[in-house]
Amino acid sequence: MTAPTVQDDTAAQELALDPFAQDLLFRQARTANAFTDEPVTDEQVRAIYELVKWGPTAMNSQPLRLVAVRSKEARERLIKHLSPGNRDKTATAPLTLIVAADNDFHEHLPTVFPHAPNAKDAFADPEARAGAARFNAAIQLGYLIVGIRAAGLAAGPMTGFDADGLSAEFFPDGRHRAIAVVNVGKPGPNAWFDRNPRLDYEQVVTTV
Repeated sequence: MTAPTVQDDTAAQELALDPFAQDLLFRQARTANAFTDEPVTDEQVRAIYELVKWGPTAMNSQPLRLVAVRSKEARERLIKHLSPGNRDKTATAPLTLIVAADNDFHEHLPTVFPHAPNAKDAFADPEARAGAARFNAAIQLGYLIVGIRAAGLAAGPMTGFDADGLSAEFFPDGRHRAIAVVNVGKPGPNAWFDRNPRLDYEQVVTTV
């Protein structure tokens, strides 16, 4: 796979990350829709988590929770909640991660937090806490995708599923809420859709 042409070499040179790492994490990286049968090991999953856990979240809330789907029985339970277009690729992926937000993440916060006398009090309201859980778990999902790429693997994140059904299936106590499903592995034949264009700097950045 060839990296997209860097439109501004000067901008790329401003980065501390070497060009190979830039390509691995961003320019060459793609969302995979097909995978080989090469396994993804528990050691690789642990290494990915040990890297991405350092990414910042609000008040270090860390609501991300992962379920590694490996068994045939668990995969069948998962697939029935996916949109039809996501089922076949998930059935053949070597590993699928259910990404969830822990609505009671505040239980893991320290009693005393810098600049907040009682961090847990900041998340006392259940509705506000659930919103914070989803938002910060989504941030961590972004870190997770980059971490998977850092391991030399491809990620296939999906949000096409019945969130209520999937959450009830795997998190019946209601504490966790599924926010994404990510297939993980080495990309197989015809793994890529056509790449859509990205917005230019001038379309995104405003200086005031």
